[in-house]
Amino acid sequence: MSEPIDFYFDFTSPYGYLMSEKIDALAERFGRKVRWHPVLLGMIFKTTGATAPVGIPLKGDYLRRDFERSGRYYEVPLTMPAKFPVAIQAAGRTYYWLHGQDCALARRFAHAAYRAMFREGRDISSPEEVVGIAASLGVDAAALSAALQTDEVKERLKTETEAAMARGVFGSPHVIIDGEAFWGMDRYEQIERWLETGGF
Repeated sequence: MSEPIDFYFDFTSPYGYLMSEKIDALAERFGRKVRWHPVLLGMIFKTTGATAPVGIPLKGDYLRRDFERSGRYYEVPLTMPAKFPVAIQAAGRTYYWLHGQDCALARRFAHAAYRAMFREGRDISSPEEVVGIAASLGVDAAALSAALQTDEVKERLKTETEAAMARGVFGSPHVIIDGEAFWGMDRYEQIERWLETGGF
């Protein structure tokens, strides 16, 4: 069995959402597993000096159109929420808290949170909304709400983001296969070819 693929993403990233809907099935075709890593793009942008692309004149208008067009291209339902972008600390912290107990449940939560935002238009910047999403999967809402207030859970997301940057991650989605990094959903076909050929 080859090494797992690392998938880095921010919950407010539409392209990250698209990759989240495709990466596991793609990896499975080639006998690979995927490790999911939520990160904080805001924290990464402060380090790199970047800014949110949708806030850039002209480019932002293009991206808003491209998000939904890309969803159609990859045959993944995507409707941009009215509130965008949003803070995703609660979702990222929830993922890592769940991951410490049940990896499969954490993955289901990640899908549910992403779909809540990019299919249903829900505001996942709200901790209450995030707890509700997790509770719909059978998570103890009271325990999660309490965990989200702890320094340990808050620090974990920051630590994971720092570890991602140490590996060269600067955007979402960012996929690393055997040390080779691919940034952006527009690299999906290259990822597929890399897995097919063992590199090029």
